[in-house]
Amino acid sequence: MLLPACTPPVETSAPEPVADPIAALIDEPAQVQPSLRHMGFSVQVGAFSQQENAVRLEQALKMQGLDAYSFLHESGLYKVRFGDQQDYQSARQLAEKMRDQGIIERFFIVTPADYSVARMGADKPDALRLELVRTAKRFLGVPYRWGGEDSTNGFDCSGLTMVSYRLNGLDLPRNSRAQFQAGRAVEKARLKQGDLVFFATKGGTRVTHVGMYVGDGKFIHAPRTGQTIRISSLSSRYFRRTYVGGRTYL
Repeated sequence: MLLPACTPPVETSAPEPVADPIAALIDEPAQVQPSLRHMGFSVQVGAFSQQENAVRLEQALKMQGLDAYSFLHESGLYKVRFGDQQDYQSARQLAEKMRDQGIIERFFIVTPADYSVARMGADKPDALRLELVRTAKRFLGVPYRWGGEDSTNGFDCSGLTMVSYRLNGLDLPRNSRAQFQAGRAVEKARLKQGDLVFFATKGGTRVTHVGMYVGDGKFIHAPRTGQTIRISSLSSRYFRRTYVGGRTYL
């Protein structure tokens, strides 16, 4: 499982999320986009029973300048994906280059049609929302680590949401503030599963934390170092106080 970025007074009723360090470096708000770009052609490799092996492969690919991430597949095996190419041939050439360098062996090209967003799309938005939540819930119990980029080191808040969307074919931006700007505003009472909820954990209205709404007034998120990915309630005193808003992308 995988990926970087998400500090309030200690409160027993809620975990203490860590502010998004990448968003903190951005002074100007990102340009609002009407929708998320769909993922292109990616390369999938590995079928590991040991998580550490997938993590090592992910790191080796990152050393080549590739945007790689490991994750727990539905089969129970750990796999790695990298690249986001415009066409099949480009993805295959990238995979063959990594194979010729001895970094990977067998590979599989993930096409745009393989993603949930393509299978469900506009005709089945509720089904896609359920799939986004189901993907995020795979990571429940994974330890949080600031800047963590794999399932061994843990996730950070915006990494959890980004990967959950990306595995379903939607290219969600990397940090929490950009994710906030990319979505369309939705009232708290109208939140649906798969929407993202944002918080200003350092006061004011500056977004520093994000989670995914899972229904019944609850959301899944990566709190802080020493704690695991969990489900919390929007009605808790701390999260009511720091809530900035919800965003939808479907």
